[in-house]
Amino acid sequence: MRILMLSWEYPPRIVGGISRVVHDLAQELGEKGNEIHVVTCWEAGTEEMERDKNVFVHRVHTYDINTINFVDWVLQLNFSIIECSIRLITQYKDFDIIHAHDWIVAFAAKTLKNAYLIPMIATIHATEYGRNWGVHNDMQRYIHNVEWWLTYESWKIIVNSEYMSNEVKNIFELPEDKVRVIHNGVDPNKFKGFERDIAFRRNYASDNEKIVFFVGRLVNEKGAHVLIDAVPKIIGCYNDVKFVIAGKGPQSEYLKGKSAAMNINHKIYFTGYISDEYLCKLYKCADIAVFPSLYEPFGIVALEGMVANVPVVVSDTGGLGEIVYHGVDGMKSYTGNAESLADSILDILFNPEKAEEIKKRAMEKVYRVYNWDTISRQTLEVYREIIEESQKKSWEIQV
Repeated sequence: MRILMLSWEYPPRIVGGISRVVHDLAQELGEKGNEIHVVTCWEAGTEEMERDKNVFVHRVHTYDINTINFVDWVLQLNFSIIECSIRLITQYKDFDIIHAHDWIVAFAAKTLKNAYLIPMIATIHATEYGRNWGVHNDMQRYIHNVEWWLTYESWKIIVNSEYMSNEVKNIFELPEDKVRVIHNGVDPNKFKGFERDIAFRRNYASDNEKIVFFVGRLVNEKGAHVLIDAVPKIIGCYNDVKFVIAGKGPQSEYLKGKSAAMNINHKIYFTGYISDEYLCKLYKCADIAVFPSLYEPFGIVALEGMVANVPVVVSDTGGLGEIVYHGVDGMKSYTGNAESLADSILDILFNPEKAEEIKKRAMEKVYRVYNWDTISRQTLEVYREIIEESQKKSWEIQV
């Protein structure tokens, strides 16, 4: 099967979780003998076209025109994706399916679908409505409408959790049979070659101190502020602990100011942006990984914590709540509740035997449920279903 996959991010360009999902899915599909072409945004230091193991990666530049806002940039990106994809379709002739990832590539996906009569599927990784608990301004309304349009134009929609399935069906009024739930996964070998580095760890904590680790974009929906609010209760009960917050985002200075105002900044280390290598090293040095999101369609970071052999504490929201079974393979807290979050963290800190059992069961779950072999097979089944249906229907009705 020849697949054209469109995404605005692909490693080494990593903005959020989409990059890792597209990479791992594309690689596994290629491993199974499919020909995968990913068209994505160019990143400094990368080639415009390269063979990344099992995947052909085509990176496009946006036009050399200053944009006024993000929407203008997105439109330029879509024009560039269309130009590149036209060349690919002209060269290879027979692409079987177009797979679009999120609204940012919607215009290109829809144009190529209708111009070349190639069936299209989309993965909705998150929604503007969900991120903002509604649609409140013109920008959010625009993105929400593009997302609806993408779901309308797609033959099927893939989402990564039952939570997201309910969300897209409700806010976009999608029929039941248009939505497929296929979980995201994690590379079980992600931390291969990384061990607990004591010298590296001492950059963040003393040997007697536990490290509570958070990684994510520093935006409201990721809940780093909830973790900071939980710190006073935690250190009041268990003093030998440090909190490492990794990532960047618009709330960075606010969170630093918040910790200073609370007089706990001596307990918190803000790393800023870190490379994948540093991320892996920090995971292996951490004693607890915490993800207190307010909105999380899935939560790959929780799987990364599990496969890093670190006990995870998550908020009981969205896909995170589906990944973790409380007290068995992780701990859950009430969403947005700092007291509840502190209690779950303290439970692990004071019960090392429980932490070891949680790590063991979490690792077993990752290998059993969240592996890319199973996920790619499920995705291929949906592709085949769409291709079969498209061959039975008149495209004149579809376009």
